[in-house]
Amino acid sequence: MFQTFLIKYGEIAIKGKNRHLFEDALVSQICHALKRVEGEFHVYKEQGRIYIDCSPEYDYDETVEALQKVFGIVGICPVMKCEDGGVQKLGDDVVEFLRQTYDRHDQSFKVFTRRPKKSFPIDSMEANAELGGRILDAFPDMRVDVHEPELQLYVEIRDEIFIYSKIIPGPGGMPVGTNGRAMLLLSGGIDSPVAGYMISKRGVCLDAVYFHAPPYTSERAKQKVIDLAKIISAYTGPIRLFVVNFTDIQLYIYDKCPHDELTIIMRRYMMRIAEHFAGETKAHALVTGESLGQVASQTMQSLAATNEVCTVPVFRPLIGFDKQEIVDIAQKIDTFETSILPFEDCCTIFVAKHPVTKPNINVIKHSETKLAEKIDELMQTAIGTTEVIRIE
Repeated sequence: MFQTFLIKYGEIAIKGKNRHLFEDALVSQICHALKRVEGEFHVYKEQGRIYIDCSPEYDYDETVEALQKVFGIVGICPVMKCEDGGVQKLGDDVVEFLRQTYDRHDQSFKVFTRRPKKSFPIDSMEANAELGGRILDAFPDMRVDVHEPELQLYVEIRDEIFIYSKIIPGPGGMPVGTNGRAMLLLSGGIDSPVAGYMISKRGVCLDAVYFHAPPYTSERAKQKVIDLAKIISAYTGPIRLFVVNFTDIQLYIYDKCPHDELTIIMRRYMMRIAEHFAGETKAHALVTGESLGQVASQTMQSLAATNEVCTVPVFRPLIGFDKQEIVDIAQKIDTFETSILPFEDCCTIFVAKHPVTKPNINVIKHSETKLAEKIDELMQTAIGTTEVIRIE
C-alpha cells in the first residue's frame, strides 16, 4: 500500500539561508543508504519536506531499517499519496486509508491537518472537523479523543494529498558530511565505536586508526575492529581504517620508560600517529572514546597529558557518560556483542599494575627523552607499513 515515505527532519529547519545545503546533504545520504535496498527509489525535496517514491517491488522493512541509520532524519512516515480532488474526495481517501491500514475500527482518534496549499476550499480546522465527521460516519465504533487518542491521523494538503498515521523514529542529528571530517582512534572495546557513532551524528565524516600489536594481539583482534568499523559505517558512510603495527614502539617504551607512565606515553605516541593520518585525510580533529575518570588514563590530568602532543582538537563525545549509558548506546547500534568478544587489543596488553593517575607533563616529557635514540625511526616505520582498509 505504501509507495511513498515522507521524511521529517529536525535541526535542519532552523538553518536559515543555508538550509538548502543541509537538505541536499540529507537527500544525498538517503540515496546512499537506499543503494543497499532492493527496489528503485526517487528521493526529492519539496516545500520543507523530503519524499521518497518507491517502485512496486521494494522491500518495506529493509527500507525503513536503512532510513533509521541516516543521521538528520527524525521521522519516517509511510504515506498514502492521493490527488487533490476537493473536500469530498479527501474524505473518501481518508476513509479508504483507515480501511486499508487498520483491521480494528473502534479506536479513539484525532485528526491533524496541515494546509500549505491555500487554494484548498477549507482551512485546517475546518478540514479536521470535516474529516472527523466522515470517519465517524464510516466507522461508528470509533470516537474522537483530542487529549490521548489511540490513533493520530495526519493529513497534509499540498499539490497532492499525503495521509499517514505512523511516524517511525529516525536517529536525529545532522546529515553526515555537513560538519567536516575527523579521525577516530578505534579499539576493540565498547567505548570508541560509540564515540564514532556520536560524533558522526553531528554530521562528521569519519576515518579511523587502529593500533595493532602482533604477536601480542591476534588477527582475530584485528578482525574484531574491522567488524566494528563495518557496523558503524552503516551510519557514518565509508570509512578508511588505518591499521598501524604498534608493537615495536610499545616494546621500546616498555624497555625505556617508567612502567607507571607506560599508558600515558603510549597514548601520546598513538595521538601523534593518529594526527599524522588526520593530516593525510584532511581531518579537522581526532576523536576518542574516553570518559572522564573511567580508568587511570582518563583522569583530567591524563587527558591533558595526551592532548598536549596534538595540534588539532581532540573530541571526546562520551566525556560525561557513565559506563551503562555507553553500553546502552552500544546495544542500540549493535556494536556491543562484537566489542565484548574476548580478543585483547594493544591498550590492554601493555598495562602497568599501578599506572600514574595524575601525570605531570614535564615529568612525562623527561621520560620521553629516553626514547630519543630510536623513536623517530620506529614512528616512521609504523607509519610507512600501515595497512589501509576501506570499509563500506
